[in-house]
Amino acid sequence: MPAPIPSHADPVERLRAIMALLRNPEGGCPWDLKQDFRSIAACTIEEAYEVADAIDRGDFDELRDELGDLLLQVVFHARMAEEEGRFAFADVAESICDKLIRRHPHVFGDATADEADAALAQWEAQKRAERAARGETDTSALAGLTRGLPEWARAQKLQKKGAAVGFDWPDATPVIAKLHEELEEVRLELENGRGHPALEAEIGDVLFVAINLARKAKVDPGAALRQANLKYERRFRRMEALAAERGGTLAKLDLASQESLWNAAKAEGL
Repeated sequence: MPAPIPSHADPVERLRAIMALLRNPEGGCPWDLKQDFRSIAACTIEEAYEVADAIDRGDFDELRDELGDLLLQVVFHARMAEEEGRFAFADVAESICDKLIRRHPHVFGDATADEADAALAQWEAQKRAERAARGETDTSALAGLTRGLPEWARAQKLQKKGAAVGFDWPDATPVIAKLHEELEEVRLELENGRGHPALEAEIGDVLFVAINLARKAKVDPGAALRQANLKYERRFRRMEALAAERGGTLAKLDLASQESLWNAAKAEGL
């Protein structure tokens, strides 16, 4: 017998009711029932990236749908936690409400913050106070960084935390010089025939400095890389189409011919 379709007036409560039915051992969805926190974590990360992609493309209809998918991830995790008697969706909402009030003393308290940087400084100060209250003993300026971030994002956060105590270049110019220096070290490693792990370390330095350059230029490296990926995909697909128009395939062309098609795609503004 089919499950009754929830008809709550509140859409969030309707979503929670649907999730409860999907997780019901009697008549629920086998896939949803099979999931746990670890298996769903990857989906949560993927949905967050899809939200970012919709924003990059300026597609607000898609953004609405992707935000719904991301909300589902929160409801999914909260439902599994509720089943185990750990916490419920309301506890998640209450927790973030309390946190927002604590970390905005310039809005909900007597502190002042006239600029975004000052507001961020108060947020970080409150985070440190919260860690101390939990008994955490790491007093480093780098404390509190999650290890679950993509490494490019972790690099950016490490650099920002270092900059907060003055360990930073004054502008982008010396970062460009440092990037050239690191690239030269990679070239020398390649010339010397040294492979892993020395080469990996040097290329890691190049990537770290490139992210620092993006930060100093006030460019989001994640967004910049997404744009580069999209550009590559557009041009590559156009190369394939141009090769097909000429009666061949890209794989059968030599590199010089492939580069010619790349330049043709580029000339089209792709």
